[in-house]
Amino acid sequence: MAKFNKKKSGDMPAISTASLPDIVFMLLFFFMVATVMRQNTLMVENNLPFADQVEKLDKKDLVMYIYAGKPSENYAKQYGSSAKIQLNDKFADVSEIAAFIAAERASKREELVPFLTTALKVDSDANMGLVSDIKKELRKVNALKINYTTKKGSVVEQ
Repeated sequence: MAKFNKKKSGDMPAISTASLPDIVFMLLFFFMVATVMRQNTLMVENNLPFADQVEKLDKKDLVMYIYAGKPSENYAKQYGSSAKIQLNDKFADVSEIAAFIAAERASKREELVPFLTTALKVDSDANMGLVSDIKKELRKVNALKINYTTKKGSVVEQ
């Protein structure tokens, strides 16, 4: 006669890890798609002014950004406290704007060049003379589509 062994009660069956690689790759794919890489490291203070009438830009890939303002705390000792221009990830002089615009135009397809917009992200405390100099340089290279980036609202509300 054969002996029958009784199962021990209370033992938990092993957890199946067969679907674990699928879950890991699904999470990896999600974060790869959902993550936005920062394009530029901000080297200037950028407290944007407020505006009542604001419109959102449609195609951000057709926008060239020019930042202007005092150097941030990390760069103040090296560059001083006067307002500076930042093009991509470096400080620049007003005379370098033409080369920046030319490089940005060269990096885009030829049929998209007429739709390029120059966005000025100027600190609210920046000198208007600097903005005027930037606009003069933009006129020289025929970059006439200019957008001033602001915050929505008014100073009174804040």
